[in-house]
Amino acid sequence: MLPIRDTTPSKNYPVVNNSIIGINIVFFLVQLAQGSGFDSYAYVYGLVPARYSIPHISSYFSTVQQLTSFVTFMFLHGGFWHLIGNMWSLYIFGDNVEDSLGHLRYLFFYLLCGMTSGFSHLLLNINSNVPTIGASGAIAGIMGAYLILHPRSKILTLIPIIFIPWFIEVPAFLFIGIWFAMQMLNAAGSHAASSGIAWWAHIGGFVFGILFLKLFLFYPDIGKSATIGQMTRKRRSHRMQVVRISGAGNDANLYGQIVITKYEVLTGTRKTVNIPWGFHNRLFKVVVPSGSREGNILRLKGLGRQLPDGDSGDLYLKIKVADTEGR
Repeated sequence: MLPIRDTTPSKNYPVVNNSIIGINIVFFLVQLAQGSGFDSYAYVYGLVPARYSIPHISSYFSTVQQLTSFVTFMFLHGGFWHLIGNMWSLYIFGDNVEDSLGHLRYLFFYLLCGMTSGFSHLLLNINSNVPTIGASGAIAGIMGAYLILHPRSKILTLIPIIFIPWFIEVPAFLFIGIWFAMQMLNAAGSHAASSGIAWWAHIGGFVFGILFLKLFLFYPDIGKSATIGQMTRKRRSHRMQVVRISGAGNDANLYGQIVITKYEVLTGTRKTVNIPWGFHNRLFKVVVPSGSREGNILRLKGLGRQLPDGDSGDLYLKIKVADTEGR
């Protein structure tokens, strides 16, 4: 299952989340520059449990190096697809958690999740001499927080069936629950010495993400972060929207609603719309012209039900104007 996006909109631009993604990309470019020296680079900046448990190994590293590796390991990746997979998950789930915590608290939250995921891996693989790298533990913490904040949100998910892409909406509690169950199964069935994936870092990050979220929500956001929030308020609705449609049994036309913001009323906008209809899901582009108002109807010719004679009805989308995305 490949997550495409969630259906819970965020009110603010995720400046911290996007910055973290950018920093990971920069680190990856630095990795590539190491060439054949990457193994040594990963041993210094990755998290190696043996560096903390075996004295003759730890003696080669300074105190600063031993401490900073709990942060630097989460910005390194084992390859292009490792990086893309992690950053895509962070892109989908991170913005909503940042929305709830505020920008500054989210930054500390992310780093804490990553560091505690590293501690989890270290404690359960104390003598491993294999470097652990990757943002997966920190992102697991983000997913744990998302589960608590938005358990009934829907995750638009791509399931490739042979060569046919099939899009379905999976409840967040089910999507993340299946993901966590897979981590547990893989952790139980693998050995630290032979496994190339730090399953216990994922599990630790997830559990600590839930605990840290509960703790962070006890404390109000500080004024500086609230000020930044006013500056990062979104003016556009999400480029991709899931539209719920309806239609009477004998009516070939279908009816739904599309959400735009007041800013988009002035500028106009283009959206990618996903319509779940039975076992079929359709993606297509919709142009909303400038000057559109609340209650205006967009007619999309030929996108309704197919008639027995081969003709098709139309799809009518009613415009809803929101102050912020999806609100």
